[in-house]
Amino acid sequence: MITKILSVVGARPQFVKIAPLCRAVERHNASAASLVDHVIVHTGQHYDAGMSDVFFKDLDIPNANLNLSVRSGRHGDQTAQMLHRLEEVLLTLRPDLVVTYGDTNSTLAAALAAAKLHVPVAHVEAGVRSFNRRMPEEINRVVTDHISDLLLAPTPTAVANLDKEGRADHVVLTGDIMVDAVRDHRAAVASRATVGRRLGLEPGTYGVVTIHRAENTDEPARLTKLIQALDALAERGLPLVFPIHPRTADRMRRSVAWTSHPRIRIIDPVGYLDMLSLVLNATVVLTDSGGLQKEAFFLERPCVTLRDETEWVETVQWGGNVLAGVEPDAIVRAVLGWQERWTTGRPDFSAAVRTAFGDGRTAERILAELLGFLSRRALGRDS
Repeated sequence: MITKILSVVGARPQFVKIAPLCRAVERHNASAASLVDHVIVHTGQHYDAGMSDVFFKDLDIPNANLNLSVRSGRHGDQTAQMLHRLEEVLLTLRPDLVVTYGDTNSTLAAALAAAKLHVPVAHVEAGVRSFNRRMPEEINRVVTDHISDLLLAPTPTAVANLDKEGRADHVVLTGDIMVDAVRDHRAAVASRATVGRRLGLEPGTYGVVTIHRAENTDEPARLTKLIQALDALAERGLPLVFPIHPRTADRMRRSVAWTSHPRIRIIDPVGYLDMLSLVLNATVVLTDSGGLQKEAFFLERPCVTLRDETEWVETVQWGGNVLAGVEPDAIVRAVLGWQERWTTGRPDFSAAVRTAFGDGRTAERILAELLGFLSRRALGRDS
């Protein structure tokens, strides 16, 4: 017997999440009597080689079976194209289950396409909430969770959110699959030549910056404040390395005149292993990325989040993350606070990671839940 599971991915965070599941499927197929045919569909949402191809290589993900080549665009147009093309894929391939990941337009389109064709949907990273409906990611999360059949929640907080929304009967607490990815690659990252050193940055002396959220890049006033904060930190003597997202580079060209401080190194996007290396050797991370907040926490690096809220409240509650918003003074104070707190040595968030995010065996749990759901469904015990 062969079970066909179709995973839909399209953006960097989803490539990170699918990698451990691919390895779990390989281990399952090496020893189980019933095989899993794991079909990977790439929507093309992130199509630049630096945002897509390098992640498949770094994470040793099998090449996507299909690439829909949708590319960027306005939310409505992009999601509509994905929905149209995914519907054709599902009608042709007829999978037993569709797996979606995270909170992108690819996530929403996959869930909608499958639900309308009555194909069961499982959502990895279900129940995560920022409670900011201005974020397109929040809309994607909420809608996906309310049309999915199996909700694979990464944290107890996510389980509680889904319980409040009346979805408790569909929820399983699995842990966070990104813990698996970081643990799988930490040794390789520690032993490789660091991108920081190639840039002339000594470990423990610099900060890492990423900015890509629409709320920060599409509003010139917010983007200007963030730039002012980076210049202020560099002026105080903190070197910064800034792998710039294509969205951010485009918005800067269009709306902000900025000659960066000499201590700020703006570089092209880097792959997964190089980003982990940068974070592992940094003194602080400044980001508006949800995934990078967690990666910093898992690698025990202090984080300053350049937003007014976070969906990953555990990183704040357990002392590894400070919400600073975009005001330059608040950002500088947050970084100085970390520098004063950790003058020597490193923080240790390992106990908090195990408590809030899991033990690094999430992929196996997810695969077991997927197969268990389908088994119950075949016996008429699930709907």
